[in-house]
Amino acid sequence: MAKYKKSSRKTLEGEVFRVRLPRGREVLGILERRLGANHMLIRCLDGKSRICRVPGRLKRRLWLREGNVVLVEPWELGGNEKGDIIWKYRPNEVEWLRKKGFLKTIEKEF
Repeated sequence: MAKYKKSSRKTLEGEVFRVRLPRGREVLGILERRLGANHMLIRCLDGKSRICRVPGRLKRRLWLREGNVVLVEPWELGGNEKGDIIWKYRPNEVEWLRKKGFLKTIEKEF
């Protein structure tokens, strides 16, 4: 049997090298509820709740649970109600976002 190299992700958990920040129309949000069929209810930083989905290219790579902080890209048509989830933040990245003040408006609501 071939031996596989363990991923280096475990060694990077405690350190933050780069945190992806919202660009353009992207918005930070917290996953409130899973609705099924890759659809989720996300409370976004701009004060709106959107029904978002995981795009097909990320379905197998992006595993989400309630309370996860995600990056949402609103749709061009119906962007106030719908969007795509394009990034999930790790716990150390969420802590960095809190320290820098990106999540203050969401924390007040929870």
